[in-house]
Amino acid sequence: MTTTEILEKYKKIAVVGFSDNRDRDSHRITFYMYRKGYKIYGVNPKLGGKNIDGIECYSTIAEIPDEVDIVNIFRVSIAVLPIVKDVLKLIYKPAVIWTQLGIFNAEAKKLAEENGFIYIENKCLYIEHKKLD
Repeated sequence: MTTTEILEKYKKIAVVGFSDNRDRDSHRITFYMYRKGYKIYGVNPKLGGKNIDGIECYSTIAEIPDEVDIVNIFRVSIAVLPIVKDVLKLIYKPAVIWTQLGIFNAEAKKLAEENGFIYIENKCLYIEHKKLD
């Protein structure tokens, strides 16, 4: 499945590493997707319980009261494996685990793919979504 097919099919995204700082890519790209009609959940321990301009934030992915389709990771590469392990503990199974530009983790990729996830690595949601236009 291509990234454009993924973005056409799946509309609920958990953004792990979401920031309330408007200068950060995790903020700008998240709000771009939000404005394009995606249901977005922010995941950041510092923002849990807050609503940032319409985006509900949670301390962990397990706290999100909805099933998400895509887990988008805006964290350093070393943090990806623990996030994938957290996703594996969820009652439901998101379809896609997606890491942003510059984020690579071979062990996380292997674990995700072995467990049936679509794993997109080192790609920007914004750049891939612009291909739909």
